[in-house]
Order: sequence, then C-alpha cells, then structure tokens
Amino acid sequence: MKDELHQYLRIARENMLWKLDGLTEYQKRRPMTPTGTNLLGLIKHLSIVEYGYFGPTFGREFPARFAELEAAAMARLNSDMWATADESTESIVALYREAWKYADRTIETNDLDTVGRVLHWPVEKQEVTLHRVLVHLVAETNRHAGHADIVRELIDNAVGLRLGNENMTDGNEAWWAAYRAELETVARDAD
Repeated sequence: MKDELHQYLRIARENMLWKLDGLTEYQKRRPMTPTGTNLLGLIKHLSIVEYGYFGPTFGREFPARFAELEAAAMARLNSDMWATADESTESIVALYREAWKYADRTIETNDLDTVGRVLHWPVEKQEVTLHRVLVHLVAETNRHAGHADIVRELIDNAVGLRLGNENMTDGNEAWWAAYRAELETVARDAD
C-alpha cells in the first residue's frame, strides 16, 4: 500500500511540472484567478507543503533552504503562493525536486503506521500516521494539479493529465466550440 500511495504522489508531482512546459516566465507567474492562483506559485507552495509534512511532522529538521522560505512566509502573508522576482523557474523547480527527495526519504524509511505530529492542525487531530500524511499529500497535490489544469487551459488551452496522455475527448476546435455553446445554452435555460 505504501508503494501505491507513493507512486500516486510521484505521478501527481510530475503532472504539476508538466503544466510549466513551453510557457514563458510571464505565463508561469501570471495570476489567473481573483485570488492570484498561478502555476509557479502552486509549485512553490507544494514544495513547502512536502517539506513541512514529511519533515517536522516526523521529527526531521528543516533543510536551511526551507527554513528561509518558512521565515519569508511568516513575514509576508501568502508568500508561498507566488515566485518573487528573485526566484527563477529553475530555482522553484529545483526546490520542488529537493522537497521530493526529502519527502521520499521519510516515506522510504518509515512504516505506514509511524506516528508523527502536525503541529498546525487542531490539537485533537495533530497525532497522525505516515499513512494519513501520504493520503493527505496525494489529495493535496492532486487538488493543486486540478487548479494547474484550469490555469494552464486559461493560458494557452493546453489540457490533460500529461503530454501524450491528455485523457480528453477527441475533438477539434469546432467540436469544442459547439460543445461549449451547448453547455452555455443548457446553463442559461436552467436559470
């Protein structure tokens, strides 16, 4: 079971990075929703999430780089959700890959029933197992992969799970336009 959960996490991580492929710096950073959701910010956020849940939760110290990000996040609300001008795509992607290695070490060296503590959760829910954290991170990463799907589609109409496996209905531009028009009509009629 641990291997399966770990594999789902690995797939979701790769799907997140695929959403950056072929985009300009502006497109990667562009806030596409009223709350500022952007692709590079999602990657940065997930890096910090993996460090946090697979580090201190199980008694591991933060790497120096994560400690700096945590300090910055404490100083400025929501700073984990976007890349500053000083943070390149390469540095954010490298941070995410470092977080994977760090998290993978925790996953590989512990059993699913290993107990940890998530200190920012309510007191009655702080005690967790590695199993619970793995399920949480698979869900969290896939949740943000869904955000990334929509943001990427808004940017350049690229959709799907990953390159070569879009998992979308076959249809050309005209078919999709007609499909969307039909949905619009149904939505208006329902109102």
